[in-house]
Amino acid sequence: MFVSKQKIHDIIFEADTRLGKLFDVVLIILILLSVLVVVLETVSGLKLRYTNWFTVLEWIFTGLFTLEYILRIYVLKKPIKYILSTYGIIDLIAIIPLYLTYFASGAQVLMNFRILRLLRIFRVLKLVKFIGEANTLKNALKASRNKIAIFIYTIVILCVIIGTIMYLIEGGAGGFTSIPKSIYWTIVTLTTVGYGDIAPTTALGQFLASITMILGYGIIAVPTGIVTSEMTKQHKSVASNTQHCSFCGNENHLNKAKFCHACGNLLHEKT
Repeated sequence: MFVSKQKIHDIIFEADTRLGKLFDVVLIILILLSVLVVVLETVSGLKLRYTNWFTVLEWIFTGLFTLEYILRIYVLKKPIKYILSTYGIIDLIAIIPLYLTYFASGAQVLMNFRILRLLRIFRVLKLVKFIGEANTLKNALKASRNKIAIFIYTIVILCVIIGTIMYLIEGGAGGFTSIPKSIYWTIVTLTTVGYGDIAPTTALGQFLASITMILGYGIIAVPTGIVTSEMTKQHKSVASNTQHCSFCGNENHLNKAKFCHACGNLLHEKT
């Protein structure tokens, strides 16, 4: 029986429909199973005992994901939009590792990146609240990227200065054998990680280390404050559903919307 392109589109992309939700639930189960197979395959005892089963299952999962990827491209009017989107790239990463094993050994480990496809669970459960909050966070990060870039640039300069001073103070004692080593210590101390593999032994060095530690606590709060400030400025309306535009791929549409707000395409074409 012939199934129209629009019907296939609604099943694959529309989490609001019964078949669409069922499709995504089955897809998530397949993703979990495929990741589990890759994880179990790294256990030497299981690999030796069930190597043929692992191979067969991996080809089955890869075949299904490949078919799904091709169908997603087939039903879209502008497939390049999907191919270059975040989900499109993740979907491609989900299928290429097995094919790459014929050219590079160990590429099967990349199959665990399939776990990223579980991001689709937000569409399946129609967690609009989470989708909206994710958009708010994305907009806040985008708006604060310049401030964060300047902040990171300042921290890099500070690490070089403190690392150089510490090298001059310690003079090779305690592991400060070079400026790069001292800069490494500064980064570890400033981020409050503190491995302890390098430590100052002189009184002046310990004093500088104390100042660096105190600075670390203040520095951690700065990017958080920048992003939080931008989040409070976000007043954009949250999309009410996950309706998918087959033309531009946009999913942020309000309830009862008939046309895509991004390109004007009819959301639900009659078949």
